[in-house]
Parts: sequence; structure tokens; C-alpha cells
Amino acid sequence: QVQLVESGGGLVQAGDSLRLSCAASGRTISSYAMAWFRQTPGKEREFVARISRSGGSTYYADSVKGRFTISRDNAKNTVYLQMNSLKSADTAVYYCAADPNLYARYGGTQRAEYDYWGQGTQVTVSS
Repeated sequence: QVQLVESGGGLVQAGDSLRLSCAASGRTISSYAMAWFRQTPGKEREFVARISRSGGSTYYADSVKGRFTISRDNAKNTVYLQMNSLKSADTAVYYCAADPNLYARYGGTQRAEYDYWGQGTQVTVSS
């Protein structure tokens, strides 16, 4: 079992950048595809980005494509989300998640595909 802890959230202005980190413990993250989701009050948790076990494949939601970059450092057991050109619509609690399956069961964008979650970190973008 892997434990995930997110960090790096905060209050920024529109157009700014922020980098989130997800530190794992308990097991090496090289055994997991990793993803970031986000959630705002009253809404479903939505997919943001996913990265394969090796880091060789990434996938993004259309809303963040070209602005966000997911990466991983398996040696440091950490996953990152670099967020550039932030918008007020990016305001949310951001969650890190781990998928232990070798292949994405539903395209990698569904919450049910991920067995392990962090507690979340708040990102607030003021306009």
C-alpha cells in the first residue's frame, strides 16, 4: 500500500505559475501510474493529468493541455504538477492518485481507476 501527501498549493494571481508535489511512502511509485485530479465544492472530482509508470506517456484534460505538465521522479518517489498561466477556473483542491493496474481500465481519466489518494492541497487563483 502506498501513502500519498500533496504539497505546494497556495494563493496566486491569474497568469502565475505553481508547482505541486506528491510525495509517496510505503511503496515505490514505479509500480503505479500516477494522476492528478481536482475538485471544487459541489462538483465531481475531475481528471487533470496522468503519467505512466516510466514517465514515458502523459495525458491531459483539454482544459489544462498546454498549460500544465505532469512529471515524476521515481528515484525520489515523487510526482509533480507544473501549472503555468493559471486561471481562476483552476481554483480547486488538487489530489494525487495512484493506479496499480498495468493498463488503464477506462482510459485513465476515471476516479474509480485509482486505488490510492492523497488528502489534497488547495490552489486558489485570484483574478
